[in-house]
Amino acid sequence: MTSKLRAPGRSIPRTRRQRKLAPRDRVVVTAMVVIPALFVIGLVWLPAISSVLLSFTSWNGIGSLDKIKFVGVQNYVDIATIYPPFWPAVQHNIIWLVFLILGPTLLGIFLAVLLDKEVRGTRIYQTVLYMPVVLSLALVGFIWQLLYSRDQGLLNAVLHTQIDWYGDPNVNLWAVLVATGWRHTGYIMLLYLAGLKGVDPSLREAAAIDGSGEVSTFFRIILPVMRPINLIIIVVVVIESLRAFDLVWIVNQGRNGLEIIAALVTSNVVGEASRIGFGSAMATIMLLISSVFITIYLRVVMKEDKS
Repeated sequence: MTSKLRAPGRSIPRTRRQRKLAPRDRVVVTAMVVIPALFVIGLVWLPAISSVLLSFTSWNGIGSLDKIKFVGVQNYVDIATIYPPFWPAVQHNIIWLVFLILGPTLLGIFLAVLLDKEVRGTRIYQTVLYMPVVLSLALVGFIWQLLYSRDQGLLNAVLHTQIDWYGDPNVNLWAVLVATGWRHTGYIMLLYLAGLKGVDPSLREAAAIDGSGEVSTFFRIILPVMRPINLIIIVVVVIESLRAFDLVWIVNQGRNGLEIIAALVTSNVVGEASRIGFGSAMATIMLLISSVFITIYLRVVMKEDKS
């Protein structure tokens, strides 16, 4: 065989040329970028920015926009000083957050670790535990009403009591939290189980060779590796505790012991006495709190990507 020598100063011809997009492909790519961006701007950013701007105004939502009156930070001052349901709502949201972390979240992680061992009937257990997640909150409230009913509920029948679990302000928050936790556990379990499936099996094998037990292996090796999933779960739990609304609104529209911030926003914006600016101020407070945790999460994730 003879080899062909390249002459000095002569470039090697390109065997592969960059393919240029056809006009039709450009239209498709542009549409794939522009259309989702318009949806995000129209359904997320514009309402959020509008809520922030309206929080500094006084408006009942009736009439033209020229009736909007600028009041500065007065809405925020009124919320903190002369609006009695606000601080109980903040307290209830904090209780909601602590309960979800210490109860359903830890239980969901524990169940995920058990199911990751590929025990017999794992698929059945996953389906049963995840089933409440696909149910609507209205249906969840109805199911638990069958348990909580004062006269015909299963719980009172077993305990031989006549407690109004949804109506008594001393217990209704905890009753709703249990119903919420029933649904939340399966969601956390699925998230964590997906993360556990991505852990390198060699890490566990190396730990077993070193004589590390299952509990020690989880806390010393698996848990650090699962840091991104842990951060996602923390953000999810915080946002879930802030946007808790459906079940509370179904029970008693967020009153009589079930005051939460999201319910107060709704009652002020679309309630009988519509106060758009006042409700927008509370919505902005929720936005700021959730943004803090989302920002922390994004900073950690971006830092890990750079490293």
